[in-house]
Amino acid sequence: MSTLRVRLAVKTPETPDICRLELVPVAGEALPAFTAGAHIDLHLPGGLVRSYSLCNDPAESHRYVLGILRDANSRGGSKVVHEALQVGDQLTISRPSNHFELDPSATSSLLLAGGIGITPLLAMAEQLHRAKADFELHYTAARRDRMAFAGHLAAAPYVERVHTYLSQEDPAQRLDLDALLAKPAAGRHLYVCGPQRFIDAVLDSARRQGWDEAVLHWEFFAGANIDSTADRAFEIEVASSGQIVPVAPGQTALKALAAAGIDVPMACEQGVCGTCLTKVLGGEVEHRDLYLTPEEQAAGDQFLPCCSRASSARLVLDL
Repeated sequence: MSTLRVRLAVKTPETPDICRLELVPVAGEALPAFTAGAHIDLHLPGGLVRSYSLCNDPAESHRYVLGILRDANSRGGSKVVHEALQVGDQLTISRPSNHFELDPSATSSLLLAGGIGITPLLAMAEQLHRAKADFELHYTAARRDRMAFAGHLAAAPYVERVHTYLSQEDPAQRLDLDALLAKPAAGRHLYVCGPQRFIDAVLDSARRQGWDEAVLHWEFFAGANIDSTADRAFEIEVASSGQIVPVAPGQTALKALAAAGIDVPMACEQGVCGTCLTKVLGGEVEHRDLYLTPEEQAAGDQFLPCCSRASSARLVLDL
């Protein structure tokens, strides 16, 4: 994927643990267009690459806006963003990519955001409003001081479509998922983003109440927690050269390939973004990602080496 050089023009706190970054082109030219739900890969000091959702109006071409949570369980990316990046820094980013698109066939859209999950849904609200489409945005956070972009939403021209909930401040202000999702309407699509527990709760409620799987859309920000204590060693065969790469228990296939000098593009390293997706030519995959659909996983012809493993002794990869 080709990259761009941008400058960090604005860095401001949205909450005590979420900062807002505004990236602008170094040379002043228009940035590549994007659609709501898109993300970019941000190349950070120390060789880290992390994916972050774009949250500004896709009609804008002069800037990309990100909202980044400082995660206590971070593997380094959010810590670098919050502590090391300074206004004026030049950074490398990927061109926007989108695996969380709005469905153009929807007659209405229901957007559900949990915490930092507001970022892609904020861009969706902007795009839907501009298109004069029917939508609602429901946004829940623990407390008012943890609700990023609250000021922006309060001043938005679509504020009457925005519903906010503060789960720890007042039980009466909790989001009642079963009530909200009780009556699936024909043509209505649901989009949810946030922590895995929130997404699971939304999808469980929707499925119990008869929402069609085809109208459910979601995006995770972190990978699933996997018990790896029973992991076994396996081998990877590189189809182009015949090279055999051993993968030890406790070692990811991605790291084993890198140690063998085989470069695979990567970003999140948690099976969420799909950057390292690789074609499988032989063997059986033990899928641990949150990127592929159940149908794609069942096909067994794709593999995310950052998190998934082999259930057979060897995988043959199209590398």
